[in-house]
Amino acid sequence: MQKTFNPQFITVLCFILFVALFRIATASIGGPLQHFSPLGAMALFGGAYFSNKPKVYFFTLGTLLISDFVMNKVVYGGKYGFFYDRWYMTYIIFAAIVFLGNIYLKNISTSKIVIATILTPVFHWLVSDFFVWYFGGINILTQQPLSKNWAGLSQCFAQGFPFMQNFMIGTIVFSTIMFGGYEYFKKADFKLKFA
Repeated sequence: MQKTFNPQFITVLCFILFVALFRIATASIGGPLQHFSPLGAMALFGGAYFSNKPKVYFFTLGTLLISDFVMNKVVYGGKYGFFYDRWYMTYIIFAAIVFLGNIYLKNISTSKIVIATILTPVFHWLVSDFFVWYFGGINILTQQPLSKNWAGLSQCFAQGFPFMQNFMIGTIVFSTIMFGGYEYFKKADFKLKFA
């Protein structure tokens, strides 16, 4: 059986690699752009356009893994060890976002992309900050562990809110670039088939 060239697969993969390289580059040079993460858009986009389930998770989460590794070893000089604490929770959250993209964006429309683009950062914020609180995060006001009650969880959410805002801006901007760019290529008759 002869394998054929699949332009959609290559195009989707190029968009994903582009945002991973952007993430590494902005972390390397510092500045305000490093706070606007493309990862939510990358997870949604990969979930939406890779039709093959193993490819959805392998390439999207694999790209996250490689960019995390490069950033930790090259940009941060390995100060977090092999990986940062509880990295697997981040990957569970992003796997859920990929799943959302794969299920919810199966029939892509502008309204669905807008809804998913807004829900993704909120979901990431609530779940990741819950994990921070549950596993003993620090109250930045007191430098003590967050209390294990509603007040502690609320403080954790409040501390994470500015990061969620930046994550939302990054998700909106990069979703616009990725989904809009891909649909432009598709409409330009590059004959992109499902990956």
